[in-house]
Amino acid sequence: MNSFLSRRTLLKLFTVTGILGILGYSRVVKPQPTIHQWDTLTLPRKLNKPKKVVVIGGGLAGLASAYELSNRGFEVTLLEKSPQLGGKIASWDIQVGEDSFKMEHGFHGFFPQYYNLKSIVNEIKIKDNFQSLDYYSVVFKDNKYAPENFRPSHSSFPWNIVDLAISSRNSLHWGINLANPAHWRVFHAITSFKIPNSYDNLDAISVSDWAKKGIPQGLFDLYFLPFAKSSLNAPDVLSTGELMQFFHFYFFGNPEGLAFNGTVDDMGTSLVNPIANNITKNGGKIITEANISKINYGGDRIISIEYYEGENVSNVPFWVDVNPLLKDSHYDYYGAGDQLFAVVKNTDKAFSLSCTHQGCIVNKQEDGKFLCPCHGAMYDQDGKVVNPPAKRNLNTYKVIAVEDNRVKLVADNANIVSKPKKIEGDYFVMATDVNGLKHLFNLIEGEGENFAHIKTQVASLALADPFAVGRFWLDKDFDWQHSNFASLSGYKLTDSITLYHRIQREYKAWAQKTGGSVVELHAYCYKEKEFPTQESILATFVQELYEIVPELADANILHQQLVNQKNFSGYPPNSFKMRPETETHIKNLMFAGDWVKMPFPCGLMERAISTGLMSANAILHQEGLQRRDLLSVNPSGLLTI
Repeated sequence: MNSFLSRRTLLKLFTVTGILGILGYSRVVKPQPTIHQWDTLTLPRKLNKPKKVVVIGGGLAGLASAYELSNRGFEVTLLEKSPQLGGKIASWDIQVGEDSFKMEHGFHGFFPQYYNLKSIVNEIKIKDNFQSLDYYSVVFKDNKYAPENFRPSHSSFPWNIVDLAISSRNSLHWGINLANPAHWRVFHAITSFKIPNSYDNLDAISVSDWAKKGIPQGLFDLYFLPFAKSSLNAPDVLSTGELMQFFHFYFFGNPEGLAFNGTVDDMGTSLVNPIANNITKNGGKIITEANISKINYGGDRIISIEYYEGENVSNVPFWVDVNPLLKDSHYDYYGAGDQLFAVVKNTDKAFSLSCTHQGCIVNKQEDGKFLCPCHGAMYDQDGKVVNPPAKRNLNTYKVIAVEDNRVKLVADNANIVSKPKKIEGDYFVMATDVNGLKHLFNLIEGEGENFAHIKTQVASLALADPFAVGRFWLDKDFDWQHSNFASLSGYKLTDSITLYHRIQREYKAWAQKTGGSVVELHAYCYKEKEFPTQESILATFVQELYEIVPELADANILHQQLVNQKNFSGYPPNSFKMRPETETHIKNLMFAGDWVKMPFPCGLMERAISTGLMSANAILHQEGLQRRDLLSVNPSGLLTI
């Protein structure tokens, strides 16, 4: 027998020893965020000559872009179609009896690995606007599994798995069989995430189809299904590659654990307004209710944009073709997509079906009213506002000519202006949601291979299934043994519950004054065919509220708010390759939004903030300025080769 070890054996020994050393080190030392160092040289941080940037979209992505650029000396104009800034985290006023509250699009949690969002929070000194919610529960209907509780951690993979197995009352139900090769393939996929490799291997298959290939049933029920839906995409239309990214960011590559923060007040007060105030303090201009009517493009650049402000609309007549797909006894429909109009039969009266809140197309309900599926605004049969967040009625028009299968319309509003306002810019950032982005590209008359490629990318972007929020004011409080925000599994509609009267100050004060409670239920990605109307959604929420909290069975609902959104980005199979990146082939156009292809793992609000900062970095780089360092969890899984 040879007494000397072979070179291969030595290499194996060193590799195993190295891995064991890393594992041991990661058990006692908390891993630090990965820094994406953009510039190795020290470059100037601020402009020394005037440059104008137009940011379109006032959600988190647009706010982050405008924030960074205004801090660096750019003359920034931020345009937002809605009356409120914030996009999916906007807030607006509602009245409940004699009390006023801020309503939102639903509760949002801030996880500790939201490094780039937290850096802005620290810079503008608003840490006190956030509070720890201590831990995070997942609760299962009919006690199919014991509740899972996730807490802060100081260990990364694999020690967080070890800690979970020790603390979980369900670990014996995980269903892992180490003799099953399919289970090893699942283990390898979730522990070896890497961009773009994981997408190359798994982007073509949906989570539902991938689950059929051998995920242990207990693991799927306990973790994969609840967390997949919390990405706001249903498992049957969610790319497995995207799920791996989501899991890596929130768990396998995350050394922070799943405890999280909430805002002490509404999101607008706690986060949106402070960022906006910083932008204006640095000389930035913010214009809300800005309806863009034209984007002027020439050569390889965007030259300017034109827009109407507030209720002002163009007085230029236009033709619209009949829509053959929509039939109704009361209206004829013309146009399509985001330019859809209803003409009252046998009259010259017409109105736009674009919601005046953020431009989503409203849908006719069984009672004849029109509901905005994005944020829950309601209009009557004549297009007049019934429920917020919209403040203005639908825009009205007159039919002035009829020809074959089309009509000519002209605005019938009191505030008609002949000319839009125009803004020129050195750079433009499009930071809208998917629907808004598609609308903007419909306004550009461009040509050439590069422009055609970008337009194809934009057209390929998908929307997720709708998201619904029901918030209920009740005349009774109740005991609750789980976290004040908890995921729920096994219900027909409801995916989470939030106890607002134990989180935000104005709701706490109301509960203390009245002895009541304020509870919010979320449906992350419901199927429209199962819940086609507002009434069906609300009725199911109420039914499931009593199932989730039986103590409320004899409580009276004093007030209720329902918000629907169908504007979250979709990540379906085979979508990764076509997803646009921050920088485009139009030299002075940047993209920002959670639909942007990312070079590092991130999710939800952190993804939006990161893309906004990336768009700012792209502009800074073109101007020869120092780019901002961006942070993330470890970009690759431990077992990545």
